[in-house]
Amino acid sequence: MKTYTPPDAEPRAPARKVTLKDLIGSGDRIMLFTLPFVVVGVILSAAFPSLFHIDGSSSALRVLAIVLLIPGVTIWVWSVVLILRKVPRGELITSGPFALMKHPIYTSVALLVLPAIGVVFDSWLGAFIGIALYVGSRIYSPAEERELSRTFGARWDAYRGAVLIPWL
Repeated sequence: MKTYTPPDAEPRAPARKVTLKDLIGSGDRIMLFTLPFVVVGVILSAAFPSLFHIDGSSSALRVLAIVLLIPGVTIWVWSVVLILRKVPRGELITSGPFALMKHPIYTSVALLVLPAIGVVFDSWLGAFIGIALYVGSRIYSPAEERELSRTFGARWDAYRGAVLIPWL
């Protein structure tokens, strides 16, 4: 028996059981990569508070941090919601933050959320950890992309070519 697919329906990956790995992609390896930087950064920050302290932190810098924190958290939450809704249905996510960049969770947390939180607390530690997280995402996201290419084929290729900021 043939299944009818409406012409406007989004092509899906073959049906299979969704695992935690499907939901987190390369996130586990990225976090393991970042963990030593977090541990060393926290230890150094506790032992030598002036090492990461932002000298002369102005209210303008804090306002800028909060301004960056708002889109960072918004992108992160929106991306998580899309993953939780679409991945279990076997859909390739190409809308919302994913239309802007291929990895909005890694990118928003690394480049917006962590540095902004650090600045709010007068510390460069958030930027330090954010850089490590971003480097980890650049190292491990290609494996995630290869899996997406195997799963979605030409649809992934078209998305990859259409994403607004392809290097993020």
